[in-house]
Amino acid sequence: MGESLLVLSNGHGEDLIAMRVLEALGHRQPQLQTAVLPLVGQGGAYGAAEAAGRLRRVGPQLLLPSGGFSNQSLRGLLADLRAGLPLLSWRQWQLVRAWGRSGRPVLAVGDLLPLLLAWAGGGPYGFIGTPKSDYTWASAPPLGWGASPVADAYHRLKGSEWDPWEWTLMAHRRCRLVVVRDALTARGLRRHGVAALAPGNPMMDGLEAAPLPTRLRTRRRLLLLAGSRMPEALRNAEQLLSALNQLQSGAAITVLLATGREPTPAQLAPLLQRQGFAVQGDEPGPTGPEPDATPAAVWRRGPVELWIGPGRFAAWAGWAEVGLANAGTATEQLTGLGIPALSLPGDGPQFKAGFARRQSRLLGGAVVPCRNAGQLAERLQVLLTSPELRCQLGRQGQRHMGPAGGSEAIAALIKTRLLAAG
Repeated sequence: MGESLLVLSNGHGEDLIAMRVLEALGHRQPQLQTAVLPLVGQGGAYGAAEAAGRLRRVGPQLLLPSGGFSNQSLRGLLADLRAGLPLLSWRQWQLVRAWGRSGRPVLAVGDLLPLLLAWAGGGPYGFIGTPKSDYTWASAPPLGWGASPVADAYHRLKGSEWDPWEWTLMAHRRCRLVVVRDALTARGLRRHGVAALAPGNPMMDGLEAAPLPTRLRTRRRLLLLAGSRMPEALRNAEQLLSALNQLQSGAAITVLLATGREPTPAQLAPLLQRQGFAVQGDEPGPTGPEPDATPAAVWRRGPVELWIGPGRFAAWAGWAEVGLANAGTATEQLTGLGIPALSLPGDGPQFKAGFARRQSRLLGGAVVPCRNAGQLAERLQVLLTSPELRCQLGRQGQRHMGPAGGSEAIAALIKTRLLAAG
């Protein structure tokens, strides 16, 4: 069959979600010709599938100074404009328009930008709405971070986290499929005439942990997520590690620093040296049948051992007791596994106070933002000594993120509703 699909995604987390759905779709539709257009960044999550010939990346790509978060600050927007954002968007629109005129379907993954482009293409399209959830205004704000009565009243008035122009595009006759992240959000959109579905959250797929190494069973285990955008990720890692200096505990702790392509072990080395860590030569060997769980490097400072693991998030996440997490998608996945987390907002451009506050509400308080390193250390001490509290917060994260299996369910919907319309 000559069926083809263009996928638009606008961020690292969206790329990962799209890739999981495409993997499931490939099992159902092996002859499908898939093109992906990363709207932000270079779409590194698609690299392995492209090398294997399962898809092809198309269109212009540009690393934006804001990392795709120009909507969070005027400075970030101005930097992106100077870097060539208008020309980038124009060329992306031209590509989508040419695709849409041929009548071939488009799948948008993300928020307004990919949705708008898919609609502007002129052909049939589907939408996976990843960032917005009605939990962000229906849940209580984190303790000590104040209320947002104006914003909450605005969302209550709308009855949805999504805005009128967005649900108008979702309700368009050419939009054949709308999938959102949870049933609460789907219900809000259906009140506005959008046939939104919540068949499962693909963010929770593919997170089977490797077996816990015997040597870690007697140690406290923290997963550190610093984010993937440089240089912000290095700043996040440094301030989260600084908080451990104030932890009033002599217990043996292993910090599992799971990273993506960046920051690399070499990029992390100077800040670890500043923090008083020393690299170790006796790195742990393979952890059993999962060699991908082996750390790339091990550093030590007193009773604190730090493992660095590029690409190790899926293998390590299930080992953690608590997360120290200044990240987006990975933090949500961690709490969805039932593991509570603490965050420490910085200067951004992504992980600022507003982002952290919103994330905490999205996850029902399963991630707790802290004002400073001292407060984080205090709350970490409480969590490490209270398994009941860890379980309570973990259950909230699991409830808000939902179970695994979403990728397969969404792939089935794409095949029957979107590809059949192409």
